[in-house]
Amino acid sequence: MQNAEIIKSGIAYIERNLKTYITPDELAGMVGYSVWHYQRLFTQVMGVPPAEYINRRRLDRALAEISVGRKAIDVAMEYGFDTYAGFYKAFLRMYGCSPKKYLSIYGTHQSVSEASEMYTETDLRKILTNWDIPRELPINDVRIVDETETADNVWQVGKDYFLKTEDRAALLRNVTTAKAIAAQGLNAAVPVPTINGNDFTEDGNCFVLLRRIKGEPLSKAERFGDNCGKFGFKYGQSIARLHNALKAVEENIQPFEQNLFVHVTEWALPDVQKQNIQWKMGLPESFFEEYIRDFGSIYEKLPKQLIHRDPNPCNILFSGGEVNGFIDFDLSERNVRLWDPCYCATGILSEQRDAKNAYDKFPEILENILRGYDSLNPLTVEEKQAVYYVVCSIQMICVAYFESINEYKDLAKINREMLQYVIGKKNMMDNIF
Repeated sequence: MQNAEIIKSGIAYIERNLKTYITPDELAGMVGYSVWHYQRLFTQVMGVPPAEYINRRRLDRALAEISVGRKAIDVAMEYGFDTYAGFYKAFLRMYGCSPKKYLSIYGTHQSVSEASEMYTETDLRKILTNWDIPRELPINDVRIVDETETADNVWQVGKDYFLKTEDRAALLRNVTTAKAIAAQGLNAAVPVPTINGNDFTEDGNCFVLLRRIKGEPLSKAERFGDNCGKFGFKYGQSIARLHNALKAVEENIQPFEQNLFVHVTEWALPDVQKQNIQWKMGLPESFFEEYIRDFGSIYEKLPKQLIHRDPNPCNILFSGGEVNGFIDFDLSERNVRLWDPCYCATGILSEQRDAKNAYDKFPEILENILRGYDSLNPLTVEEKQAVYYVVCSIQMICVAYFESINEYKDLAKINREMLQYVIGKKNMMDNIF
């Protein structure tokens, strides 16, 4: 936890001094670390080396100033670029087009710091005094996406607990849903009561202590190995069982309802059209027209209910080769039920960094997830017709969302590639059933 405090101070220093020359040596010297050790720590916490982070923040801040009318060459010089050509090349690598073209597509730009709020070990131990648990339990970061990234809002406390922070509305929804799922006999991470008997504590932000569910997410090797089809079928069946439980408690939870078709056509699809130009994705305009026409014609016939909304492989736990529980219900909403099995498949694909292997296995994984689901919750004729459009909906939402957040630019690129891939797999998806 000391690591978070060290990087937190470094980020604050960078944000205050983006127009000056900042080196990794300077940042390391501030905390008495070797350059090698500091760079390794910074990369572990922020996902990129300090030099790349500084460059990205300068470009982002510079774009914000250019967008309100300042001359690009003047801004480039202020933010440490020796020539406008150097600034232009760096900008092109990050944004996929020139500053002028970017602003012609998106309009003004607001610079937002990528640094999430970080908590030191001292902060977290103070928060944990709200629960009657041993004070000496170790606190560790939680790693996600096959150990390559660190979650910034959840920590493992000892072997049996997880401490999590989120906004109050999401936390209440998450807790209520988890309790309802547990009441249906399925494993879900329910809150440990505080000393005062509450489900969570509010200390500036809201924190909840969750009891660990036995099990672990499937490893990448298992998800993409020889048994990927068998595991895909189990994923699908587990989501079907989860949906049965969610449907039984939906009336009591009164979830937010999302109109997927409206959400995509009014927000995600127009943004993807802009990115299609910006990043030269090569998507034909006919794709967008056909999506609106064909998905719009069947959308209202698709069954809708309370869904998990985020059943990526990190949120589905296996024990003894079987699904043992689900975690993270904070995004739960009423939506087309087909979203969850399709999202499970695209989530598995997005977390695989070996693109060739992932794309080779994806058709088998998607088909078995859907067949597993269909074996317990039979899909309607319209749902079988809508698989391609729901997968495209998921990808357009991911592309639009990740591109809007600077720290997720790499994920935006991955999801653009995935969208291009799934569009080419329409015939495969149309012929699963």
